[in-house]
Amino acid sequence: MANSQLSFLVLALCILSVSADVYLSIDCGTSDSYKDTNSLDWTGDDNYIENGESHIVQSTSSISRAMDTLRVFTTGNKNCYHIDSIRKGRVLVRASFNYGNYDNRSSPPSFDLHFDGNYWATVKTLSTGNVYYEVIYSMTKDWISVCLAQTEHGQFPFISALEIRGLEVNMYQYIDFNYPLFLINRFAYGANSTLRYSDDPYDRIWSPRLVPRGSRLTQVKSDATFSNGTFVSELPPPAVLKNAVTAIRPNSTIHLLMGLPSFRIPVYANWYFSEVTQLQPNESRTFKLFVNNDSSPAFSPPYENCRQWHISNYFLSSTDTVTLVPTNDSTLAPLINAMEIFSVGDALTNGTNTNDVKGLNSLKRAFREVLKDWNGDPCLPVNYEWDWIQCNTDTTPRVTALFLGSLGLSGILPNFRSMDALQTIDLHNNSLSGSIPDFLGTLPSLNRLNLANNNFIGSVPASLSQRNGLNLTLSGNPNLCTSGNSCASSDSKQNTTNNSSGREKINNHLSIIPAFIFIIWFVVGVQYS
Repeated sequence: MANSQLSFLVLALCILSVSADVYLSIDCGTSDSYKDTNSLDWTGDDNYIENGESHIVQSTSSISRAMDTLRVFTTGNKNCYHIDSIRKGRVLVRASFNYGNYDNRSSPPSFDLHFDGNYWATVKTLSTGNVYYEVIYSMTKDWISVCLAQTEHGQFPFISALEIRGLEVNMYQYIDFNYPLFLINRFAYGANSTLRYSDDPYDRIWSPRLVPRGSRLTQVKSDATFSNGTFVSELPPPAVLKNAVTAIRPNSTIHLLMGLPSFRIPVYANWYFSEVTQLQPNESRTFKLFVNNDSSPAFSPPYENCRQWHISNYFLSSTDTVTLVPTNDSTLAPLINAMEIFSVGDALTNGTNTNDVKGLNSLKRAFREVLKDWNGDPCLPVNYEWDWIQCNTDTTPRVTALFLGSLGLSGILPNFRSMDALQTIDLHNNSLSGSIPDFLGTLPSLNRLNLANNNFIGSVPASLSQRNGLNLTLSGNPNLCTSGNSCASSDSKQNTTNNSSGREKINNHLSIIPAFIFIIWFVVGVQYS
């Protein structure tokens, strides 16, 4: 993890524009496409998952159209949405959950949430209202998977909405690209309502942070136009900077509540400051931001622009303090417009070995109807690998076993030779047909192969039959040649049959020769009589 740091960002000029190539809103549990009241385009989830059941929340729990339907998963230890053909880059992914007593049990479930083989969060849904979880990270592949995993018996995972927003490459750049950011809070101080798209083109959700009644703070609105559209690298939208909170008394200190847990976690935070009005010559607003005893230099927020403080990988808990303290010569109290707080996750995984993923995909394509429910990273997170595989514990896991016995597979085995770490392959009691592929005998680590009770035909490849140390089971394949003697006998019978057929054809041809000669003699005799 990168070193902890408390840094002051100088004024940076960045054009507020969107250049990302993904902006996807998935309404889970429906097939409909529509535009919502925020002018966001929504699509159903049929193209992103094939399993699960669709449900509608009770009418008294309706929040929005996207939150009125959900998809619940009652089978499997991990069920995944798969979104592919995305250019690698930094993205914001948000998953939302509205229980709405859809099952009439009045028992909101808890379950785990994963992304791209990484642990994300333990979801704790509510009896009323929705919850959402958000992660910002840099993709390592050109696809995204979001998985829900059952953790408690009888508590079935569900999801109401899944949103993916592309971000600019320079956004949230003060954290190493190998680490994800999990949202804790994102506040718009002084705002009267939630701000998101279209106020924020990246559709970040900025929750209003009003002044508590009886406090020594006051809400102020900005008269700035922000016409030049220039901001610091995180690109806070002008709508967020149009409001602020300040102290009533010029010499007052403002204490900021972060919403952190009681235990210490690595934190990435941004604070945004923009002056609400042009100051008079005799006015000044200068203050410092303190995180415990660490502070920034004294600074003044700019008018019609923004200054940003950030901390990166700074370990904090609810007992730590964040304060804005005016300097002795300041005539105005400190103010703040917005704040973002994230916990920093563990280093992103590279996922299961790509050769194994390639081989597993060939099996899924060949046996789609049986294996269609399996998506997401095959081996990760640990303890959530697919039921029919076994993985090792390498940093980049390898698949070491396939357990596909008694699954009703039929047809010809595809080529999965790229899975060269396989030690065990169990395909017994299916309806597999065709010849046994020769590539199975080339897998370097294979020591157990069970092909019993199928419909394989032909001869066993020498790469298997002559391989030392291989536990090979072939019984129950009536049309399969399983030993050298029976192969020779079978070949002899086939040759005898072919020879008999050839002699019969010759005898049939010879039997017609006398009749042919008689016809010629008769025709010639008639001509000369």
